[in-house]
Amino acid sequence: MRIRPRGPRGIVEGDLTPMIDMTFQLIAFFMLVINFSDVEQDQRVTLPASELARPPESPYEQPLTIHLTKQDRYIYAGRELTQLAQLRSELLRETQIILRHTSKKLSDVTVIIRADESAKTGIVQEVIQTCQQLEFERFALRGQQSELRTIRARAP
Repeated sequence: MRIRPRGPRGIVEGDLTPMIDMTFQLIAFFMLVINFSDVEQDQRVTLPASELARPPESPYEQPLTIHLTKQDRYIYAGRELTQLAQLRSELLRETQIILRHTSKKLSDVTVIIRADESAKTGIVQEVIQTCQQLEFERFALRGQQSELRTIRARAP
């Protein structure tokens, strides 16, 4: 007596269509949710244009971003602050968190200052001085890269 197999003969392969579909859905989800270039941007700040402005060669290990608006307000951690004293207390709280809960030093933190093109230079200097009083040492000023050549004054 000869026994015949009941199913189809040949190689049986699994259907990969659902797995591929799920993979593309995950890729699309992460593309929409994560935008690394906009992480530190705030639409209330218009950066000044400069031909010398260049993106950093590598990301900062410990960035701390402060925004300055044209209305002389500070934006830190998503909150709009009206006085430098408020910013100082927020930065003081941040220094305590860094020193107590991480192995990093304040000298490892890079303070990124994104000032609006209409912001006063004196306010930028006050922010830097406040950060230095709290023992931050590294600073980066942000500007918008421009293709236009600026006119340079020539020496007589």
